Amino acid sequence: MAEPFKNLINASLVRACAHHLQRAWRGFDRRAFEARALDGLEALEMKARAMHITDALEATLPDDFDRAAGIIETALAPAATDDSLAFGITDAGLAGWIGWPLGEYLARRGQAAPERGLLALRELTQRFTSEFAVRPFLVNHLDLTMAHLHRWSTDPSAHVRRWTSEGSRPRLPWGLQVKSLIADPSPTLPLLRALQDDPSAYVRRSVANHLNDIAKDHPGLVAGWLEEHLPGAPAERTALLRHASRTLVKRGDPRVLGAWGLGKPFRGEATLAVSPKRASVGGGVALVATLASSSPRAQSLVVDYVVHHVKANGGTSPKVFKGWKLELGPRETRRLEKKHSLRPITTRVYHPGLHRVQLQVNGKVVAEAAFTLAVPRSELV
Repeated sequence: MAEPFKNLINASLVRACAHHLQRAWRGFDRRAFEARALDGLEALEMKARAMHITDALEATLPDDFDRAAGIIETALAPAATDDSLAFGITDAGLAGWIGWPLGEYLARRGQAAPERGLLALRELTQRFTSEFAVRPFLVNHLDLTMAHLHRWSTDPSAHVRRWTSEGSRPRLPWGLQVKSLIADPSPTLPLLRALQDDPSAYVRRSVANHLNDIAKDHPGLVAGWLEEHLPGAPAERTALLRHASRTLVKRGDPRVLGAWGLGKPFRGEATLAVSPKRASVGGGVALVATLASSSPRAQSLVVDYVVHHVKANGGTSPKVFKGWKLELGPRETRRLEKKHSLRPITTRVYHPGLHRVQLQVNGKVVAEAAFTLAVPRSELV
């Protein structure tokens, strides 16, 4: 059995943290910190462990935030010099997963001294990402924080440049929501413009995810971005924009499909078959799609499928799944096959009933089938 992820934050991490904090400040009460941080740690889940260690830091670091931030900075390992995420504590100092409670400490205490807190997070993010810790600064000190992030978007460190994009994503997964940036993402657009041609693929991937976040609330903005930045783009930017377009391509956004040369409707006939007709949670169904072109010319097609999951109230909720991207030749017939898993996942609760499946080509539904899902009594909610 694999080691539980939560065990990445463990007693040895606490002791190493205590050692390096005492190295940075001889007056650090190592025993008190360890006693508080280790008390009950093993019984906690991962996030709770990080917050528990943060509580111990608050109880034992100086009340003077500038001094406390300086101690943390001195305790850090040398900054990472490449794009890898292989952070970890060494004899030289702190890095890796201990950065989560350290970042949380800087986020909690830094709201009263945001300039100093942001400077410390810039240092920390070169040893462990500070993307979550910067979120309270964006909520409480948006203009100040964005000014710093804009300045740091040209930082020599790829970790810092990536942090300026990742930390300011409107819908950063598992991060505190920055509702002002969800409503109006324009403060981050100059960042993305500066970073979309960054030499680091690590940074560019963050820009793609940031643009995809924006697309969920402002599709027209991202469509316009594609129309401006895709023509004549180098290969690296093209790959970034393709990844940034994934949500809107699945939705069949006509402007985005048009930007990628996929806006034309499919010319031909399509069928979709799903088997078995009755399936159970934990199993799966097979999808077989057939596309028969009636066009004398080749067609560039994006083929996805939409499963209408039954909800607890009997209604349905559509979810688009990635299918195939292909070039269909003149009057060619192509058979496409895919297995669709019905294994339980944390983000979806299955309910019994008829699940419609639609085949979507270049954003338009062209065929439909269905299967009935049975859910064991023990799993019914």
